[in-house]
Amino acid sequence: MATAPELTASQIVDVLRARGLRMTPQRHAIVAEILRSRGHISPADLARRVQAQMPGVNASTVYRTLDMLEDAGILSHAHLEGGPEYHRAGEDEHVHLVCSNCGIEDALSLREARSLERLIGQHHGFRPDLTHFAISGRCADCA
Repeated sequence: MATAPELTASQIVDVLRARGLRMTPQRHAIVAEILRSRGHISPADLARRVQAQMPGVNASTVYRTLDMLEDAGILSHAHLEGGPEYHRAGEDEHVHLVCSNCGIEDALSLREARSLERLIGQHHGFRPDLTHFAISGRCADCA
């Protein structure tokens, strides 16, 4: 099967159906909007865009569908200062850097973050998932 960033709507539907999940018109609309999205996907923004097309779609349906797609390995999420954001699983994984003062976001590649990962690992063998959260601090302009 293709990697998650390359999946088509019909392949995603097949993955979900194989898990015994029904594909409602609402889920189809959510999947279509996710495929139109680039980069990070804010659940609230996604809900607004889907509701603009299908006014009856409840935000909780969007959140449940995002969780379902993550469980299926299609999406991953990270906790940023503004809340969780999703992206296609397998897209360039990176460590999120967010300025607590101005809100600007930057990224650190996993290659660049290896030394931080090793340092944390020296503490009782702890293995961090650096892609799951944002590191808050101050950008160069705000520092």
